[in-house]
Amino acid sequence: MSEPAAAFTAEVYQNQYLPAGGDVVDAVITVTASGAGLRDVGGTPSAAEVIMIDCSGSMANPPTKLSEAKKACATAIDSLRDGVSFAIIAGRHDAQMVFPLVATLAPATPANKAAAKAAVQNLLAAGGTAIGQWLSLANTVFAGHPAEVKHAIMLTDGRNQHETAEQLAATLRNCERRFICDSRGVGADWVASELRTVASTLLGTADGLEDPRELPAAFRAMTEAAMGKAVAEATLRVWTPAGATVRFVKQAFPQVEDLTPRRTQVSARIGDYPTGAWGAESRDYHLSVQVQPGTVGEEVLAARVSLVTGDSVLAQSLVLATWTDDTALSTKINQRVAHYTGQAELASAIQEGLAARDAGDVETATSKLGRAVQLAEESGHSDTAKLLGRVVEVIDAPSGTIRLKPKVAGVDAELANVRSVKTIRVKKSEEG
Repeated sequence: MSEPAAAFTAEVYQNQYLPAGGDVVDAVITVTASGAGLRDVGGTPSAAEVIMIDCSGSMANPPTKLSEAKKACATAIDSLRDGVSFAIIAGRHDAQMVFPLVATLAPATPANKAAAKAAVQNLLAAGGTAIGQWLSLANTVFAGHPAEVKHAIMLTDGRNQHETAEQLAATLRNCERRFICDSRGVGADWVASELRTVASTLLGTADGLEDPRELPAAFRAMTEAAMGKAVAEATLRVWTPAGATVRFVKQAFPQVEDLTPRRTQVSARIGDYPTGAWGAESRDYHLSVQVQPGTVGEEVLAARVSLVTGDSVLAQSLVLATWTDDTALSTKINQRVAHYTGQAELASAIQEGLAARDAGDVETATSKLGRAVQLAEESGHSDTAKLLGRVVEVIDAPSGTIRLKPKVAGVDAELANVRSVKTIRVKKSEEG
């Protein structure tokens, strides 16, 4: 009888060989959740969903933004599993409960779903935008509820104009680790950095939609992904030997996310990094560790990386270091590590280049965005290359030679920005 497929697996990609005196070990750990055993890890976790719909005055221009947002909200409601608790919030310069009418969650029964969809249809566009207040009300709604997976969707069409960046940051600190939030912008006036900040802090995703007609499919995909989570919360646990230091831990796929500052100290040599909830999916993490140099021929365990939930270890992998005087071994670059190093640089180059462009620093913008075009070409990131082509005129992609376009639609720059953190995997044929 064959063994059942493992729920979680962890694979390490690295060049373990260091030159004499070498002290930095880099590895990419691919964690995959799949197989029939995934649901057996802890059963289907209980879930709760809060949907925040921008109802500011600009959502009426054009009217399709609000009408499609209403359709999207109804689609998300229909996608909820029976028994999941949910709530709908209307966001303006304040936050208002749409369903239920008090700051709590209601079970997704047929009657409640119908009532919620009817309430959504009565929404009107008026007022301004204060994203932090929407999130704060969502946090209040979730508070005290026993759901294991708490997921939110936040839709906005504009800038967070009725509160300061500091106010939003304070709200996000209060919401962190309380629930997951996917943020979406629609139309042409949302701000990528705001969407990315919300998604990054709350371990969700961020994206922009130019056409409001894309909203229903996007809401369905986000809700179904949340409903498909089989493990409510897991952490990446990294053990390192005495004298070693973790330089950084980053999620590298499907998007770049620096987890380093989110370390929770378990002991002097063990730290936990949050990963959020898991369904059937695969993610890559880039770990960099500084170790004490060994002697030629010595092999050490540089790190032990585990995915854990509660007291259970779901998957584990070992990162090794071996010192050698064979330069052919020590200078070989692992393609997956190199690929994600480039992808992280690509994200930074886009964000820094667009910021310089907005500040009127043409020289820096040209240099950074030119490097971004070059990296997108090298990594085969065709979607990013197309977005960059809407912001710059590409003269020669391999060398990164570009000119800034004098007139660019605002949404083009925001799309390039919000999607800058999305990554692609290196092709198997290129890994050797």
